[in-house]
Amino acid sequence: MSDAATYIEELAAFIRESPSSYHAAAEAARLLREAGFSQLDERAQWPAPRRGRAGRFFVLRDGAIVAWVQPAGATASTPFNIVGAHTDSPGFKLKPNGGTSAHGWSQASVEVYGGPLLNSWLDRELELAGRLVLSDGRELLARTGPFLRIPQLAIHLDRGVNDGLKLDKQQHVQPVFGVEADGGDVLEALAASAGVRRREVRGFDVVTADTQAPARFGVGGKLFAAGRLDNLSSVFAGLHALLAAKPAKGSISVLAAFDHEELGSNSRSGASGPLLDDILTRIGDGLGASASDRLRAYAASWCVSADAGHAVHPNYSERHDPANRPVAGGGTLLKLNANQKYASDAHGAALWAGLADAAGTRVQDFVSNNTVPCGSTIGPLTATRLGIRTVDVGVPLLSMHSARELCHVDDAHALALTLGEFYA
Repeated sequence: MSDAATYIEELAAFIRESPSSYHAAAEAARLLREAGFSQLDERAQWPAPRRGRAGRFFVLRDGAIVAWVQPAGATASTPFNIVGAHTDSPGFKLKPNGGTSAHGWSQASVEVYGGPLLNSWLDRELELAGRLVLSDGRELLARTGPFLRIPQLAIHLDRGVNDGLKLDKQQHVQPVFGVEADGGDVLEALAASAGVRRREVRGFDVVTADTQAPARFGVGGKLFAAGRLDNLSSVFAGLHALLAAKPAKGSISVLAAFDHEELGSNSRSGASGPLLDDILTRIGDGLGASASDRLRAYAASWCVSADAGHAVHPNYSERHDPANRPVAGGGTLLKLNANQKYASDAHGAALWAGLADAAGTRVQDFVSNNTVPCGSTIGPLTATRLGIRTVDVGVPLLSMHSARELCHVDDAHALALTLGEFYA
């Protein structure tokens, strides 16, 4: 494993190349190919593994990716060690008509995606990024670079703004990209960024992303700010661990980076969909697994659901549990919830503590204040769908769901180190 400084540079590079879930999955695929992984097509018959031979594979499905390392000697009932994460983040998605105009301004028409911290998106240079589907059926990635801005109303026109800012999700968050007199078209800019003509574009899934580069700052450069740390911090940690660790002989190491977690995961590429079960079933089929073999494998498997959590906020400490206050730089989070919003239990707590000891990292417990209910993760969904024992972990953040989030360099690195021990 690389040192923390090198690791955070690699994480920053991954984030820069991943403004959308489709870009994140594609960048992960690029890194996997460079490491010798083979891409498999879900529409094709997969090659049967040679008896006793190891293999490294991945599958792309829309904005999700599943990669795995199959050790030599894997059998029909070999268990899986799974790291689950998600590639999407809250923000805005481009509406079907693309653009509109108002009072001489050219504007993009956007819909709120998930639960973004709306005010954090104001007065930033944003880009549009995602996938285009062409008239011939091809799918291309597109990103415009700095193109949009959601302008805030000047204080002279809203003297009470510092007493409470309220943004209407329809009226106040439509970004500008020019003036009508200068022309310009959103879809034309997207098409040009992908090297095609606007008339070739028949469909698109495009979101906004902050264009400010990730940065280290603070004492010793130990603080790290970037867009989409929720949840690219976990996607990259799992990817880095899978590429760097030597997997254990008695298990199949899997990275499952799902899409649409911020919307509830109900899609063909989300954790509530069939993606992971489809892949694990086909892996088992290649090893000659019966239905009973598959259930035996699942019963002996583990899933680490890796997603960001909250560090205690120094200015709003009353919003946190009074006895459990994880801090930035204090280690990874073990996420616990009595109502099963997180899937961690006593076995999961013991597993994660043991892995941290082996990795030389630290663990902090995270539970919510009873009056401030937490969200959820892919963990309970995976446990429910597959019956695989699951533990929820992550990196502590400030400003979660902001256009630009904050973590500690050592915590981000610790997650990768601990996941490496999980695979090994």
